[in-house]
Amino acid sequence: MERDKTDSHKVAGAPCWVTLLSRELSATQGFYSDVLGWTYRAAGLGDDFRVALTDGSPVAGIGALASSLQVAVVWTPYFAVADVDEAAARIRERGATVAVGPLAFHSGRAALATDPDGAAFGIWEGAVRSDWTVGRGSAPAWLELRTRDFADAARFYSEVLGWAPEGQGSYTLVHEEDHSVLRQDGHVVAKIRGGAVQATPDPQVRPRWHVYFRVPEVNGSVAAAVRGGGALISPRQASPELREATLRDPDGALFTVTAG
Repeated sequence: MERDKTDSHKVAGAPCWVTLLSRELSATQGFYSDVLGWTYRAAGLGDDFRVALTDGSPVAGIGALASSLQVAVVWTPYFAVADVDEAAARIRERGATVAVGPLAFHSGRAALATDPDGAAFGIWEGAVRSDWTVGRGSAPAWLELRTRDFADAARFYSEVLGWAPEGQGSYTLVHEEDHSVLRQDGHVVAKIRGGAVQATPDPQVRPRWHVYFRVPEVNGSVAAAVRGGGALISPRQASPELREATLRDPDGALFTVTAG
């Protein structure tokens, strides 16, 4: 195994990657290059997949969405598991859906799922990057699940991914007054918040995982997104002191940029 890789069973429960499946791969690459400064390299999965890079270090994966799949374009986090079949079974047992897989790839096996409230996430068994940790280096700043009931969602993910109470493991979930916080060896990597509404037509309010990317200057990223056919979703208007902004790419995928 490469020196910058480890096995998923050693980091089971950790966010290990984020991906986006786009309707037009080359256009999507150009958009995120302008907005986030990314460059790209081949992903080893054929011409329809690319690894996005910041200063030469991996950030995320972008692939082409098969035209036969009529699904929403969303940023999706993947979590490391020791056994993808067992994790998929736990997902189904708890009333959620395994939509795709498990499928075999050159370095492991993956499945794409939706939790009981409809938020998409992935599970991965196999080689994972040891130099990719949410909140550090080139990886996203953090992840956030916006869901209907944060306590129910926290229970589901803890049972599926093995998150433990504080002080009882490397990946611990701490319940606070109105949200839960996932820590990796004490470092915050994800939050779970309630209040989302499943039936709303507004994708900003529906249950979903949300990815935060660091940028040197938020207003510059907002301007680039608007020029590239995207949109500023929140706040509704840019301002000189803007430190965070939620954007929509031309395919409809939502993401947030935050000042690094």
